[in-house]
Amino acid sequence: MKYFYEKIEAKWQEYWAKNQTFAATNYSDKPKYYVLDMFPYPSGAGLHVGHPLGYIASDIVARFKRHKGFNVLHPQGYDSFGLPAEQYAIQTGQHPEKTTRENIARYREQLDKIGFSFDWSREVRTSNADYYKWTQWIFIQLFNSYYCKVDQKAYDIYELIRIFETEGNQMVNLVCDDGVEKFSASGWNSFSKEKQQQILLKYRLTYLAETEVNWCPALGTVLANDEIVNGVSERGGHPVIRKKMTQWSMRISAYAERLLQGLETIDWSESIKESQRNWIGKSVGASVSFNLLPTTDNRQPTTIDVFTTRPDTIFGVTFMTLAPEHELVSVITTPEQKAAVDAYVEATAKRSERERMADVKTISGVFTGAYAEHPFTKEPIPVWIGDYVLAGYGTGAVMAVPCGDERDYAFANHFKGQQGMPAIKNIFNQDISKEAFTAKDGFKLVNSDILNGLDYKQGTEKIIYTLEKNGHGNGKTNYRLRDAVFSRQRYWGEPFPVYYVNGLPQMIDSKHLPIILPEVEKYLPTEDGQPPLGNATHWAWDSVNNKVVSNSLLVIPSAVEGTQTIFPLELNTMPGWAGSSWYWMRYMDAHNDAVFASKDALKYWGSVDLYIGGSEHATGHLLYSRFWNKFLKDRGYAPTEEPFKKLINQGMILGMSAFVYRSEDSKKLYSKGLIAREKVHPIHVDLAVINDITNELDIEAFKKHPLYSDYKDAEFQLENGKYIVGREVEKMSKSKYNVVNPDDICSDYGADTLRLYEMFLGPLEQAKPWNTAGITGVSGFLKKLWRLYFDDAAGLNITEEEPTSEMYKSLHKTIKKVTEDIENFSFNTSVSQFMICVNELATLKCHHRKILEPLAIIISPYAPHIAEELWSQLGHEGSISTVAFPICDEKYLVESEKEYPVSFNGKMRFTIKLSLDLSVSQIQEIVLADERTIKQLDGRTPNKIIIVPGKVINLVG
Repeated sequence: MKYFYEKIEAKWQEYWAKNQTFAATNYSDKPKYYVLDMFPYPSGAGLHVGHPLGYIASDIVARFKRHKGFNVLHPQGYDSFGLPAEQYAIQTGQHPEKTTRENIARYREQLDKIGFSFDWSREVRTSNADYYKWTQWIFIQLFNSYYCKVDQKAYDIYELIRIFETEGNQMVNLVCDDGVEKFSASGWNSFSKEKQQQILLKYRLTYLAETEVNWCPALGTVLANDEIVNGVSERGGHPVIRKKMTQWSMRISAYAERLLQGLETIDWSESIKESQRNWIGKSVGASVSFNLLPTTDNRQPTTIDVFTTRPDTIFGVTFMTLAPEHELVSVITTPEQKAAVDAYVEATAKRSERERMADVKTISGVFTGAYAEHPFTKEPIPVWIGDYVLAGYGTGAVMAVPCGDERDYAFANHFKGQQGMPAIKNIFNQDISKEAFTAKDGFKLVNSDILNGLDYKQGTEKIIYTLEKNGHGNGKTNYRLRDAVFSRQRYWGEPFPVYYVNGLPQMIDSKHLPIILPEVEKYLPTEDGQPPLGNATHWAWDSVNNKVVSNSLLVIPSAVEGTQTIFPLELNTMPGWAGSSWYWMRYMDAHNDAVFASKDALKYWGSVDLYIGGSEHATGHLLYSRFWNKFLKDRGYAPTEEPFKKLINQGMILGMSAFVYRSEDSKKLYSKGLIAREKVHPIHVDLAVINDITNELDIEAFKKHPLYSDYKDAEFQLENGKYIVGREVEKMSKSKYNVVNPDDICSDYGADTLRLYEMFLGPLEQAKPWNTAGITGVSGFLKKLWRLYFDDAAGLNITEEEPTSEMYKSLHKTIKKVTEDIENFSFNTSVSQFMICVNELATLKCHHRKILEPLAIIISPYAPHIAEELWSQLGHEGSISTVAFPICDEKYLVESEKEYPVSFNGKMRFTIKLSLDLSVSQIQEIVLADERTIKQLDGRTPNKIIIVPGKVINLVG
């Protein structure tokens, strides 16, 4: 009976689907285990062989845990809102929902072919209204919450209203916007409803504010920092500029300290933790206020507030630098400097914050013409603008101390001698003629008035005390983490459950959710610059009948002022990360219409035990999801502080790109071995027109390929009659034509071969190149495994005889190794052990049921289709998936014999296998009687015989 993987895999995939084999229950006496893959976006390209890597690893763990007696939740769904579908809609006019639905069907087909044990009964799609209903609901909860600094916790906004009504805000310690006015209880109660709403917006955890955003004109939307790479959009590579817009924002900065502290409680890689620490960017120092000196037009002076981690250097301030987008720039710039400042601000707006942060070599800036006053010496300090200062970090202004900061030092020397750049002040008893002195130890302060003779710690403590005493500043902890912009000017996203009355946002009552995304004729922004939802004709809120109505009703004037009942709805949609910031909780109770997940389900499943996905989400999804989880816990909706207990970042499977080489001077194409003496340009070649094993180009197929029509008349310069392409390891990508489709591998070799090969390539966390040529070895292994159970002619070949000790030893070595490897996520070495075991059993001619039944179980997590078939053929009913995993019996691993190396004067001459129970005298007797020893000694008597039991035998002399 031969191994026909096509029939076997189709049979068991159908069985699993029909019997809901992997459906989890929310209530079980078994211990729970929740294993989850990062939410996939269903792109039109479908899966390539790099995508399933993490899914295979998580599936091995999920299957192993079922064998170990756990109630396993291993769900899957789709992060189905996103820009690609919308861009395709703009180009073709096809509704994003249709594109997304078709892409999901393709993804599902591919995933099913690989044999994943997903609980598809819990599938969710973020673009389905029954899902985004609850994303809208969470947004409303955030809007109706504020954050208490004292308790480090979010509370219901109605509690804050009661505090304002009885105490005002003069004694509260809450997270809020800067510059909130102080008021008493009577003051609050005297405010109009409109003013009260405006004040509350400054405390809410989601709020409207005019902020500097990353605007991508080509995509027509705002992008988050993590959606920008090298100054252009990650999606499409379009230019990004900085622009002020009124946007919804999430007050994630309120959770900065908890996000930092929570990293100490979770089992994530140190590199991911460090990425989040750096993104959050905690720093301790002081806030200092510098009064601005009046300019010639006698405007009232104001202040520039700065945050510094080195308040001890305040007497070294030589100039100040504002971010070009700082709100004061247009106010303080003198007429003489206006043209230069305006030009610089415009140029800076074309660079992203990431680009500015990364560019440490370029020095640029402009003097504003304005001066601030030093809070102690009262000296005038020139105020510059420079793009190395960011408006969103700290206060968007720095006090520049060139003697103690390398960037300030370079800036001061670059503009040395120009208007507005004084000589550098040195406040250290150290030489700064060649570079800044940046150390925090090994110095005493000089030229520093009250700080003279002090070190860093003493100076810092004294200056903060003095600043607070004099009212010029205070000690402060700052975070680089900024509030997350939550608006996108696009169509294909979650609609906000928000309408506007007199310009102020109002939440739609939760009982009227979901607010369904409306139909539009065009997916581009409107002609007057509004988001695509501005094209909707049925997008207004009837606050009496609580439903969406025609926009035409908005223009009907109210008979009596204040009686208007139809209001405009929010035109922005939520960002791509909204739906993925809570989806793991929806999987716990995916079909609950009453709540996003029941308390019982949330309590039972708790946190995700194992989360697998790419490291590229370190400062995006992984941060936002932790923020939402902590918020939902504060408000009593989530049972745990952290969403993901253990995180593993799988490495990337790299493609093996192919190249032809075009002459720079002609249409000649040179084979790889001929390019050393030619000037050539490499061109990516579709893998479909090469032999992946020999690297030979199919010239005729190349000429006929639509991508290479320009080369149908090219001259091919061959090596030994063949054109050999160049190969290079690169990221697998459609644009590089190096994508390998998993469907092809499943068709040619089988899904179990694909699963085993991807694990065999190397450690899960490392990047590794794909090489289709190497897959044949794994395919051959599965055939060899099959032959342990079956004879090609006679069929099932199983004996009930007692196995030998060598057979037991091989099996239990494998049980032990595979168990340890899965628990340590070292999947590649398990595959090696399977191969060793099968080779050993084949050599031992093992067809014994007591060996082969447990072998089928232990290979089941890796190659489930063949394992199911073997289990069935062995006479068992049902699936192998919950059969108890074999336990290693150490007695079979105890060595009873040792193959000793026998040496003469330190040189090994032969080996001898002896029982480990023998005494030294017995070993000596056997060795001396051996014919090979007698031959080596040739009648001589050794002077000394060294025997170390279990290790060596050495005869000397």
